[in-house]
Amino acid sequence: MLSKHNLVPVAEYVWEIPPTFRDDMRVPARLYADEDLLDAALADNSVVQLVNTATLPGVIKYAIAMPDIHQGYGFPIGGVLATRLPQGVISPGGVGYDINCGVRLMVSLTTVEEIKPLLDEVAFALYANCPSGVGSRGPLRLSNPELDGVLHEGARWLLGKGYARREDLDRTEEFGRIPGADATHVSDRACERGRAQLGTLGAGNHFIEVDRVAEVFDQPVAARLGIYSENVAVQIHCGSRGLGHQICEDYVSRFQKTVRDYGITLPDRELVCAPFESKEGQEYLHAMACAANFAFANRQLLAHLIRRSFKQVLAGRIKDFDLHQVYDIAHNMAEIEEHEIDGHRVRVCVHRKGSTRAFGPGSAGLPDDLRDIGQPVLIPGSMGTASYVLTGTTEAMQQTFGSTCHGAGRVMSRAKAKKMVRGADLRQQLKSRGILVCAGSMSGLAEEAPAAYKDVSRVVEVVHKVGIGKKIARLEPLAVIKG
Repeated sequence: MLSKHNLVPVAEYVWEIPPTFRDDMRVPARLYADEDLLDAALADNSVVQLVNTATLPGVIKYAIAMPDIHQGYGFPIGGVLATRLPQGVISPGGVGYDINCGVRLMVSLTTVEEIKPLLDEVAFALYANCPSGVGSRGPLRLSNPELDGVLHEGARWLLGKGYARREDLDRTEEFGRIPGADATHVSDRACERGRAQLGTLGAGNHFIEVDRVAEVFDQPVAARLGIYSENVAVQIHCGSRGLGHQICEDYVSRFQKTVRDYGITLPDRELVCAPFESKEGQEYLHAMACAANFAFANRQLLAHLIRRSFKQVLAGRIKDFDLHQVYDIAHNMAEIEEHEIDGHRVRVCVHRKGSTRAFGPGSAGLPDDLRDIGQPVLIPGSMGTASYVLTGTTEAMQQTFGSTCHGAGRVMSRAKAKKMVRGADLRQQLKSRGILVCAGSMSGLAEEAPAAYKDVSRVVEVVHKVGIGKKIARLEPLAVIKG
């Protein structure tokens, strides 16, 4: 049995399970947490899952868990794992079912004081114009060639159609398009599930949130990003919808045979994987890129609908209401990168599941105007709590393959949350705190109660103090839109 006694403190807020803990471990398992967050991590099966990932072929340096770690499918959510190429593997469970679930942040020069009298109208316009819920349908009806265009081009496909701005793409991870996408490796079922869902929010922990910039920690960097105290911001949190879920389901099922074919021994069948350079591994990589591109396009179209909603309500009533994009980042991805390990540049496949890139200053792949400050990192909190803007650091590049946390992290299952919380009561509590909630399902609202999550401020403080993310600003919710 794994307990706190098996973890060795290697630095403040950094714990390690040595590879001597289990015969099949190839590298240590490393966890970032304070004492309370560590106790929370040990309360479910997530740390055991972390140890399991340290057994995968080609794993390099160590398996990593962020302070928002909680139990997932095979890999823990909040996990980072790099496999050396070409001999390493790629695993759908190391990416997750909602491929490129991510966050987009936009900011306005409108102040909270200006928008508050109109907040109800803004929230209702967002709820009306941005389709949400499990079966929601988006504003576009995509033909087969158009869907292929989205899967191959991502947010760039929307640029020539009036739904994106060039500066949006510049401020999106990978500039809104993952290379290598090939729709021939996406099943007809996945395509049909996604065809009508472009520009939809979905349900679960996905949301649109109108925020106030409550605190700025680094004013020069915040100003570079267009973030100013007491101004209005909008977050979008969603992913690849049914298309990404089906792609993961298809390849998890297929890889049950693949691991046998390649003689890969696993401690948990949910860790199914394929050698990266195998036919199966490459086909998953091509399909995953399609889902990632769909997700970038999905958040881009939602951004367009949000801007339209702001214009609908605020035009002629408030100046400077336009929304400028700060950044768009992905959580659930496997990306091919080069990192320095033991003094050598090594090509690796970095799995980030419930973790986000935190590339430091000077890193390739950042827009020219942000290269000297590092990649913006967006950390949404639970509904009704703060969210944070950070930047990536050199320390993250050295310690965590340029990765950091992605949110608060659950401490309570959705089923338990629904038993303990009434959605209608929660909505009233949030309203009493000045937070307007528009939601289509009270049970869905209960699933996402703040009590079901860790303290996001505590999570962010750990990554800030260990240096794998630098705090720039804190946001607080004014209105929340959910399915």
